[in-house]
This record gives sequence, C-alpha cells and structure tokens, in this order.
Amino acid sequence: MLKKSKIIIISGASGAGKTTLVNHLLMCDELNLVFSVSACTRKKRTSEIQGSHYQFLTESEFKDKINADQFLEWEEVYSGHFYGTLKSNTMSILNSGKNILFDVDIKGANKLKQHFKDRSIGIFIQAPSLEVAEARLVKRGTDSGEKLKMRVEKIKDEIKQGQSMDYQLLNNVLSNSKKELYNLVLSFLNS
Repeated sequence: MLKKSKIIIISGASGAGKTTLVNHLLMCDELNLVFSVSACTRKKRTSEIQGSHYQFLTESEFKDKINADQFLEWEEVYSGHFYGTLKSNTMSILNSGKNILFDVDIKGANKLKQHFKDRSIGIFIQAPSLEVAEARLVKRGTDSGEKLKMRVEKIKDEIKQGQSMDYQLLNNVLSNSKKELYNLVLSFLNS
C-alpha cells in the first residue's frame, strides 16, 4: 500500500534563513520532497524564475483566483503584495505520492496546519536576534530602505505568531540548524 504523503510547513520571520534551510531539505532525496510553489503579486527578483520560485501574478489575476476559490490559503502579507497556495498545485503533488514542502508566511502556515492537521508538521525558523535578522536582510540587498524597515517591524509580530507552530528552530549556526531541521522532518516522515 502506498504511504500517504505528508506535509512539511516551514515558516519564519524575515531574515531567519528559511530559504537556505528549505533548499537544504530539498537536496535530501531520501525525504521525497517536492517544493510547493506559491503564487504572489510582488515583483520578481532578478535571481528568481517564474514557476520555480513563485508563480508571479498581477493583483487582478490573483484576485480572480481568490474569487474562484482556487487557494488553500492566501494573505495580503504587505500592502498590495498577495501570497497564496493554489489548491491545484498542492493536490497534484500529493496525488503523486511525494511529500510536499511549503515555505510560507506564518498566517499561511497556520491555515495550512489547520487544513492538514496531523498529516502536517509546522516548523518556525527564527534568527538569533532582531539585529541578526536585520543584518541578513541588508546583506541580501533585495529591499529598499522603506521595505526593509517594514520587514523589520513585522518580525516581532511574526515571532509571536510562530509560537503556535509545532516546533521553533533558532537558526544561529547554520550547520547545526540544517541537522536539527533534517532530523525533525525525517522523524515526522517516519512516524
């Protein structure tokens, strides 16, 4: 009998290092993970590929999909910047027998956790401090001064909300965080 696919939900405050840790998990073939590509309305960064990192939509296209009930979850994370998880993509992955890996904001993570319940695990990643998170965002160099300030202000609230997840992982030493996250996911998949 085919084992039922499981859902790994990764969330975290800006500058926590989520993407690095998610990419590490995706390189571990034995976990049988497929990345869930979210839809969003923000501008594509130069390093991002349409359909691989995100499905970049106009605000109008995104709202049409909301009205057509095509999202498992969606949020207006920042003013005019919508993010969401399309039902069709999720079901396609789950029906393939693969495990699905989400990298979503904390509100989306909580909605996915409510939807999938015990079939999922929610892991919240956070930087060692607000100062470290801000330094990581500055180093990334993808946000203007105003957007950077907005992200930093939001971190405190995201950390509070992250306490609702199954696990909180402090990403201080990357090699340790990779091992800890891998072990959490492997244990869940084998349960």
